[in-house]
Amino acid sequence: MRDPNCIFCKIARGEIPSKKAHEDEDIFAFHDIRPQAPVHLLVIPKEHVATLYDAGMAQHRALGKMLAMAGELARKEGAADGFRIILNTGRVGHQEVYHVHMHILGGPEPLGPMLSRKR
Repeated sequence: MRDPNCIFCKIARGEIPSKKAHEDEDIFAFHDIRPQAPVHLLVIPKEHVATLYDAGMAQHRALGKMLAMAGELARKEGAADGFRIILNTGRVGHQEVYHVHMHILGGPEPLGPMLSRKR
């Protein structure tokens, strides 16, 4: 299933250029155009799934592969001493593009706190 208007579906189809980090039959990984860390990749399932709320067991292969490939992708891009994975979901989770995507963030220096603490 593909969404003809989804920007990530267009990137996976090659209709919008990207700096590809990995591609196989299930997933596509590419460099974020507005990186928040020296290493910042986005990994998406090729099948259009809007949010993790919409994901189910039918997507287990692609979603599992996203996690299983994270270490290899992070290391290959230069995050050799750790990395962070972020999967934002829905409005409260600050999801900006409604196609499931995983951020891989890392670099040579420690990342800042995940969330600022409320006092």
